[in-house]
This record gives sequence, structure tokens and C-alpha cells, in this order.
Amino acid sequence: MHQAKDTIPAKIDTPAAVARQQTGFGTTREYGELSGEYFTLTAGTDITQLLEGLEDDACQCPHWGYVLEGELTVGYTDGTEETDVAGDLFYWPPGHTVRADEDTEIVLFSPQDEHTTVLEHMQTKMTDDA
Repeated sequence: MHQAKDTIPAKIDTPAAVARQQTGFGTTREYGELSGEYFTLTAGTDITQLLEGLEDDACQCPHWGYVLEGELTVGYTDGTEETDVAGDLFYWPPGHTVRADEDTEIVLFSPQDEHTTVLEHMQTKMTDDA
């Protein structure tokens, strides 16, 4: 699920400040500690091969985040895809992979233990492929 900034409901809208809030944007109850992450991806980066060997060959960790700049495509194990662009707020449920269509910068908030496991798997794949 992704949502452009201007479609997020404004709870406060004054000349001095606008506060937007999208409720029901996923829950973290069962995940424990979260990590804040900043990713820079160059155009053409596709992490699909680095996820091979994980369940369904996909990242099984949910992420909440924001696209600071660029554009990326998220593919889901059900065969659907979505494109997230600069200014989009997003939630990626478990079962996804990512491809940067342009140079892209994103901020993620992820369950710390689960995403650390995914990142370590990706590091191992990169070392094995080197």
C-alpha cells in the first residue's frame, strides 16, 4: 500500500503548519523493537536475487516508510506490483522484493530482528556471489 502525501488526510491545516495522519497503516504489535533505516539505491538495483533462499524467495519482513526521492517498484509474491515515487508514504507487507527504477532514497521503519536477519542473508549472498 502506498499513498501520496496530498492524499493523506490533514488533521491540522493552518498557514503555519499542516499535520497529515493516515490511520490504520499497519500494526507492529507482534514485532517488538523497530529499526529506523535509510536506503540509497542506484537506478537498476534489484534485490530479487539476494532474497533467494528466504521463504518464497522474498523479504518476509514488513516495512513502513517514505520515498524521499526517486522511484521504485515493489513486487509481491502474489504477482502484483506497485510503484512508489518521491513523496509516497508506504507499507510493504511480508512477501516482497524491490527494484529501483531511478536513483532512489527511502526511509524505512522495520521490525529490527526480522530485518537484521534479511540483511544478513543478503550480505551472505553478496559474499558468496563475489
